[in-house]
Amino acid sequence: MKHIKELFEGLEYRVLQEAGDGMVGGIRYDSRTVQENDLFVCIPGADHDGHDFAPEVIAKGAKVLLVQRDIRRELSEAVSKKHGKSELLLTSEALAGVTILQVEDVRYAMAFISAAWFDHPADKLTVIGITGTKGKTTTTYLVRSILEQAGRRVGLIGTIEIIIGDEHIHADHTTPESYLVQEYFEKMLKAGCDTVVMEVSSQALMLHRTQGFIFDYGIFTNLSVDHIGEHEHKDFADYLHCKSLLFRQCRVGIFNCDDEHWEEVAQGHTCRIETYGFGEQADYRALEPKLTGGAGYLGVDFKTEGRVSLNMQLKMPGRFSVYNALCAIAICCHFGVSPDVMQDAVKNARVRGRIELIPVSDEFTLLIDYAHNAMSLRSLLETLREYDPVRLVCLFGCGGNRSKDRRYEMGQVSGELADLTVITSDNPRSEEPQAIIDDIKNGIGRTDGEYVEIPDRREAIAYVIHNGRPGDLIVLAGKGHEDYQEICGRKYPMDERVIIADILKADRQGSAIIDKEG
Repeated sequence: MKHIKELFEGLEYRVLQEAGDGMVGGIRYDSRTVQENDLFVCIPGADHDGHDFAPEVIAKGAKVLLVQRDIRRELSEAVSKKHGKSELLLTSEALAGVTILQVEDVRYAMAFISAAWFDHPADKLTVIGITGTKGKTTTTYLVRSILEQAGRRVGLIGTIEIIIGDEHIHADHTTPESYLVQEYFEKMLKAGCDTVVMEVSSQALMLHRTQGFIFDYGIFTNLSVDHIGEHEHKDFADYLHCKSLLFRQCRVGIFNCDDEHWEEVAQGHTCRIETYGFGEQADYRALEPKLTGGAGYLGVDFKTEGRVSLNMQLKMPGRFSVYNALCAIAICCHFGVSPDVMQDAVKNARVRGRIELIPVSDEFTLLIDYAHNAMSLRSLLETLREYDPVRLVCLFGCGGNRSKDRRYEMGQVSGELADLTVITSDNPRSEEPQAIIDDIKNGIGRTDGEYVEIPDRREAIAYVIHNGRPGDLIVLAGKGHEDYQEICGRKYPMDERVIIADILKADRQGSAIIDKEG
């Protein structure tokens, strides 16, 4: 239990109604989880408004409401009416026993009261936040790999998962709600962690999910047009502005100074700035990148100079992988990590669903990547082209209930850069898979690219494996780390690694039967 005054210390708020002793038993922002004596945060969202659930949560026993608009009249009118699936009745006695507090922005306030609820765990951790359009996920894993090998205990919050000691929790968002962020921080402390590395999305910054504490290190990887549209950012300027907010909330800012937008993102910063990149002006510089590879293996070697001189080997392909590794090195230099540890950790780091190489054949190379829009697909295919494959084969689909432009653009990119495109299904959601495929074909039709369509993704994967040629480089794009396929509102298990293993197993069994019969 905590008192309201303790939770709201330093925050501006207006008391619309005061009742009880001011003690709070828990903080909730989902009406379904509310219990007796809880504080309920009424969050206005794109699909639901938490204020509409106020009568229901009071009937369930909530004792404090945090609101953004004055709902006293609505509550008075809701007395004795049924609310929620359980048909709860709001009584006048229950309403009179509730404290109602109003703030300008409930999400902003929730971040601070959540930090107070868990006794400000970030103050006891070294917190690293990474933002940018691309590279966040890979860089967080590289940083964790290096620091863990150097003896730190590192928690991770990101797109794929949350890692707390030996526990791995599935992630629903790149950056969770502020309450969950603080809860994870507390759990990391209890698990013995001393450091946290986390992805910080523009949406999280816009919605104040990372307020309530100061990052020790804020990182900017790069910026390009993405996440523009309804329920996201109204335009690129807004997207850029939200990214810049991280650098008004950190002690040290580390920027990719090769990115054309980095100085705009840095405007208004309150942190000490360092830079990394290939340019001479960078504090941490990469030079002499050399592509490496073999059967089932793609990588790149490079050197660093500036604040640290190293010879690096990376088992991930392309120039963007060098940026990710260089960024991780720039961060970890602040922790006094030895060159040997840096080299070994970077060389052996792997990230699920990010240019993830899957051993299939000694004759061709197959990898899985999360590239799910035109920008990321172009970057991926251009990188793979540099390895001069005999054929570059790209298998992908597009998600349903999303912009059709993405489908046209991805089709056109693959048609331009791949020797063969295999058009298949991704997460059709509530749309017909064939309608999505037809849109992709519209885009690829603007090119001279060769393609086949195989709607069933399992069949499509079997096709590229069984038709792989010596020297081919095959990429399964779009799903990456995801282990499901969403159809008509339901998620069905579908892990491409499992599918590949099943195909190879069936092939071996088939060969064994043929040999036996022969």
